[in-house]
Amino acid sequence: MSIHPNLGHPAKQGFLAGYMDTLSLVERLHRLVLDVIKDEFERVGVIEVNAVQALLLFNIGENEVTAGELKSRGYYQGSNVSYNLKKLVDLGYMHHQRCEIDRRSVRVRLTQKGRDIRDVVGALFLRHADAMEDRGVIDMAGLDHVTSSLKRMERFWTDQIRYIY
Repeated sequence: MSIHPNLGHPAKQGFLAGYMDTLSLVERLHRLVLDVIKDEFERVGVIEVNAVQALLLFNIGENEVTAGELKSRGYYQGSNVSYNLKKLVDLGYMHHQRCEIDRRSVRVRLTQKGRDIRDVVGALFLRHADAMEDRGVIDMAGLDHVTSSLKRMERFWTDQIRYIY
């Protein structure tokens, strides 16, 4: 991302450049984690589930949820989550059931096949966490600092959507 030279006061250009670098990094990291999952699935011979669907299964875990709950948690966009949930149900990775109270709402949970995919992703993340710690890539204090900074940015952006527009 490049910065337009006429945007912002010169004293703020450094902060703006850092902000733009952070945005770009977050986007790259998301794409990279999907590539890492895809590579792992190729390695273990899983071909019918893509990385986005695998991450969806991992995030659902042992919970029983609706598409709306996944969207409200901020994991997925509307049409994206609906399409992937339907696909995962059709492939036998998830059970679905209409809610008794609100018949328009469908609750989903993982089948054993879905839990197996969740476990592959979980084992991958565990190996990565162990390797990062062992190699000194980042320690707990560093993770806490990054996480708290990103959560503050998330709150700021959420406030911008709620209160400005």
